[in-house]
Amino acid sequence: MNAITPKSQKLRPEIARRIEALDDESLLVLHRVLLHIEKDRLWRELSAEAEGDRRSGLNERLPEIIGEARAALRQR
Repeated sequence: MNAITPKSQKLRPEIARRIEALDDESLLVLHRVLLHIEKDRLWRELSAEAEGDRRSGLNERLPEIIGEARAALRQR
């Protein structure tokens, strides 16, 4: 999805032109849509990273790590 295709290069100026022509209400709707798209992208990335951590066994030590952190906080 990160690869820039000739078609996407042509879309960018067209989308920018359309955004400039939007009224305020439509611009707010577009902003919410873009935030939703970004949230979904970030969630997929985070989920992929978490799955990698799970497969590598990193989560198996999580209770131990939390216990160590709590003990360190109590000593402060």
